[in-house]
Amino acid sequence: MSPRYQVIARKYRPQSFKEVVGQAPAVTTLKNAIRFDKVAHAYLFCGSRGVGKTTLARLFAKALNCQAPDADFEPCNQCPSCLEIASGQSLDVIEIDGASNRGIDDIRQINETVGYAPSHGKYKIYIIDEVHMLTKEAFNALLKTLEEPPEKAKFFFATTESHKVLPTIISRCQRFDLARIQPSLISSKLQQITADLHREAEPAALQLIASFADGSLRDAESLLDQILCFAEGPITAAIVRQSLGLVPEDLFIALDQAFSECRLSFAFELVDQLFKAGKDLAHFLEQLIEHYRNLALCRTQARTQDDASDRYAASARLYTQAQCLYILDLLIQAESQFQKSTFQRISLESILLQIIRSKNRIPPEVLVKRLLQLEERAANNIAEPVTIKEESLPQEKQPLLKTEPLPTLPQISEPAQPIHSELPSLPLSLNLPQESSIQEETLQLKPVPFNPFKTVEQQNPEKPKVESPTPLPASTSSAIPSLPKTLDQPPIEKKKIESPSPTPLPPPSTTVSSTLPSPSYRYDTIMRFAAIELEGTLKLN
Repeated sequence: MSPRYQVIARKYRPQSFKEVVGQAPAVTTLKNAIRFDKVAHAYLFCGSRGVGKTTLARLFAKALNCQAPDADFEPCNQCPSCLEIASGQSLDVIEIDGASNRGIDDIRQINETVGYAPSHGKYKIYIIDEVHMLTKEAFNALLKTLEEPPEKAKFFFATTESHKVLPTIISRCQRFDLARIQPSLISSKLQQITADLHREAEPAALQLIASFADGSLRDAESLLDQILCFAEGPITAAIVRQSLGLVPEDLFIALDQAFSECRLSFAFELVDQLFKAGKDLAHFLEQLIEHYRNLALCRTQARTQDDASDRYAASARLYTQAQCLYILDLLIQAESQFQKSTFQRISLESILLQIIRSKNRIPPEVLVKRLLQLEERAANNIAEPVTIKEESLPQEKQPLLKTEPLPTLPQISEPAQPIHSELPSLPLSLNLPQESSIQEETLQLKPVPFNPFKTVEQQNPEKPKVESPTPLPASTSSAIPSLPKTLDQPPIEKKKIESPSPTPLPPPSTTVSSTLPSPSYRYDTIMRFAAIELEGTLKLN
């Protein structure tokens, strides 16, 4: 009968401190605690999934109870205590799942048995995984025991959400925050595993698995186990992409080419191809962000030639550094809203269109630089004098523009004279009277009986004819004709009506208009005013 198959994550779990990947600070601290005999009574291991929290707790428990440790305080993995702990059958090392045993009764059972002496080893060790799942009552029940445990009792806690653990529990523990494992270390570990399994794998394929694992060695080992079942021959990057459902790299290279050509139709073609292939659009957007991140790294020269492939280097030359950073910022902002979008297909098309259109986008810093250059040029031109037929003057004293000084306006110190007294004499052809005759002559108005049922034109059919327009003097009075006796109204007081100021005449050089106001026109106007006033008086009475 063939031995039962064991997954890679369990088969290649570290059995000593030197096999732990990427957690050197925590390993050094734990080994020194054993070396200097300064082992605390409680330890808390925090970190994301698959970084080695439970593995470190088991290795530390194995090293504490090992009967024959080596010179570097590594567990021997040969003594009965190490074998029992490795198989999970040790009576001195008790592993508890905090998600399943999270009540106060489970903690009370621990408090009752914590005082018992260890059966074979030096210490009785309790490993509680996912300790943040314990209830508040269970935490409170553990406080007293955790603060003053028996001399031979140790508590090791592991959690992925340390913020859910009570501060009173954290203050009683030594805390280790385990970091995510670097992709290069994960890739090296996967290379060792494939070599041990006698399987051939390309470095690019292992790097792709390591980057997809997001810092978790256990996730990377699980992915490798899946791909080994998928591919019978050598493991290539194309096989990894096909197995994990990733978008082929050729599509990203085609997008870079469409960007260089500013071909907007490619955005709709690419999304349609992804939609027909059944790809997850949100996952594609994450890959697109990673693609432009790699391009930005190439443009900023943050990666060496060994890390960047020739195809990435060729695509990076199609972009400027400002364009890569702008597109990366655009994708990060769009990714936060993409999951909430109802029409993800249209949203992705819009994002790709913005990426392609950014080819012709001028960065703001370039515009600012050009404006500063224009201002500098303008300032230099103004500083240089403009010579206008004055070559004899020094260069720095020549004026910019030669202009005549503006004449100053005279100040008025005396009251203005009447307008008609300063008018120039008009040409003789106008036949206007002299100034003295205009001042002495008064307009005589002939009384005309008033009839409210007739218009002014009907009442005064004969208008006086004036050969030439004559402006009225400054003061002109006229008598209002008496009303007919049939109206039985008291006579209206005669009012003195002043004519408006005469219109100033234009200078002789200008053309005089042939239509000037006549006395008959002013007479009609006065009669209209009188009729309106009379009509209002009749209505009031």
